[in-house]
Amino acid sequence: MLKGKTALVTGSTSGIGLGIAKSLAARGANIVLNGFGDSDGPKSVIAALGVQVAFHGADMSKPSEIEEMMRFAAKQFGRVDILVNNAGIQHVAKIEDFPVDKWDAVLAINLSSAFHATRLALPAMKAANWGRIINVSSAHGLVGSAEKSAYVAAKHGLIGLTKVAALETATSGVTCNAICPGWVLTPLVQQQVDAKAAAQNISNEAAKRQLLGEKEPSMQFTTPEELGELAVFFCSPAGNNVRGVAWNMDGGWVAQ
Repeated sequence: MLKGKTALVTGSTSGIGLGIAKSLAARGANIVLNGFGDSDGPKSVIAALGVQVAFHGADMSKPSEIEEMMRFAAKQFGRVDILVNNAGIQHVAKIEDFPVDKWDAVLAINLSSAFHATRLALPAMKAANWGRIINVSSAHGLVGSAEKSAYVAAKHGLIGLTKVAALETATSGVTCNAICPGWVLTPLVQQQVDAKAAAQNISNEAAKRQLLGEKEPSMQFTTPEELGELAVFFCSPAGNNVRGVAWNMDGGWVAQ
């Protein structure tokens, strides 16, 4: 379905981003990975799906590096047809205790990076009259949680950016939508589970159940693979007129 297309997925060396990259690659899309840490393992995983894969280690808090990444992707594959803005970080603290540098970093990586990548991808998408922009927001883009001011603000902002991009491309073959996961057992969430287990002297499994019980009625984690299949839907012909939605896959979190 996506043979000949190129997808750039930010924050894709693990977790949600890698799950989405794998799903798009399984439908034939060439992949540009981005992230910190090991890149050889994720590249091998994608290459095994029979598509071309490249990696760029842009720091998503730096506009100049995002610009270089987009030039790299265009040089490698011609243009970016599918942009998945997934890169994100988290910091937890009360507002009055929230370090200013942490606030700036969360906003830069979780929100501003999506703006920069989107503004750079849109011209080629519009010229081709086809493109998909998928912003990975969160249930926290729809509701709040205490001590997550920067993350919640950034994820709400990402949904606002999604709606504006969708309106500005509404008469074209370019669409923009957001995915809003609940708890996904990524390395980022596993850190929260570990911290909860240590703080309360409980098992990791008990900490997972407690985490899910606080927010997610289904009592199960959403998987990167499930999120990847939703991204595939957005890229399919069935998604041609799905524009500006914030689609929550959260086990009933925001239904409460």
